[in-house]
Amino acid sequence: MRSKLFVPGARPELFDKALASAADALSFDLEDSVPEAGKQAARENLTSFLSRAEVKACSKLLIVRTNATDSPHFAADLAAMALPGVWLLNIPKVESAAQVRQVVVALERAEAANGVSRPIGLLLNIETPRGLRLAAELAAAHPRVAGLQLGLGDLFAPNGIARTPANVHAVLFAVKMAATEAGVFACDGAWPDVADAEGFRTEAVLSQQLGFIGKSCIHPRQIGQANVIFSVAEAELDEARRIVAAARDASDQGRGAFLFEGRMIDVPYLRRAEALLAGALGA
Repeated sequence: MRSKLFVPGARPELFDKALASAADALSFDLEDSVPEAGKQAARENLTSFLSRAEVKACSKLLIVRTNATDSPHFAADLAAMALPGVWLLNIPKVESAAQVRQVVVALERAEAANGVSRPIGLLLNIETPRGLRLAAELAAAHPRVAGLQLGLGDLFAPNGIARTPANVHAVLFAVKMAATEAGVFACDGAWPDVADAEGFRTEAVLSQQLGFIGKSCIHPRQIGQANVIFSVAEAELDEARRIVAAARDASDQGRGAFLFEGRMIDVPYLRRAEALLAGALGA
């Protein structure tokens, strides 16, 4: 999921365009981009779109961001969006493990009602101070949690925190460590200035270096950058193949750690090489 394109739920004319884009994932939004008066219409339009055979069969990862769990719209969102073909529900402003488990109970009921056979995963937004402090607990709250997503706008702007590289790095690192502890992925949030390609690139490179799998995009022009930045270079894959092969030879000789092209390789570096190859095979 190198690139995740944000698609406003109130703009059904953009749905097919998003489907035709180069984004790895589409995140249809029922929260901030939809005015109160338009919530029901957005759900109906999105349900109709997601129910189309060619949409359900597409190779993109389909995600729906619901309204917050304490919103009067959440129950209706869950009932409508628990659909075959939806891989993840993106839950905003999550702040407790109990909240996650309550979502799962409600989601299971919605799946049963809608005939969904493959369980839908959860992508939890980390966008409040409490959510950040408890990120590891949230990530481990239930096996349905597939990943954590950072929401810097909500986390920084209301609290007077400047979006400097140092501040961004601190939060990215905390979220990545929380996700890693729970064995789930971490996905970066959106860069708000569509015209500032360099700002997008700077933040995306930083999150890629910290092990995030991809970045959210609020405009199609950001997709190409994200896909390039979060792609694994062929040279890196080739090195990973050589490391794995060398590890087999070392194991056959009864050695754990071994020298590889002048560098010491032990279990952590071998696991990284294996993870790179697994990702490439699954792409």
